[in-house]
Amino acid sequence: MKKEFRIKKTQEIESVIKENKSVNSLEMRFFVKKVNETSHFRYAISVGKKIGDAHIRNKEKRRLRSLFQKYQNIIPEGILIFIVAKPKILELDYQKLDKQFLYLLKKSLNKIKGENSEIIFTPKHI
Repeated sequence: MKKEFRIKKTQEIESVIKENKSVNSLEMRFFVKKVNETSHFRYAISVGKKIGDAHIRNKEKRRLRSLFQKYQNIIPEGILIFIVAKPKILELDYQKLDKQFLYLLKKSLNKIKGENSEIIFTPKHI
């Protein structure tokens, strides 16, 4: 994915956290915010030192970035997503991480759109 899809400024990450729309699991936490200024979604990933050494943290960031690339067509425009990885993420293989990521993505996007509406996934992405 291109770097234009990443959130780079600390103020933007803090504003996503302050929005207080988050979804949790044992492995990661999603923070989401809807903005109208961007033409595409943007994201940031945080993997703390509790996860492990630098090469392990980088591997987890690569896995999460690959999932963003896989599902970029179903994420609506104008969404900021901030993911905080937790130590339990190391226990997941890629298929389980993919399933958990998609579940949390769907849940967080539904939280933004409202409780009554559902995000519809097209069959080619499931």
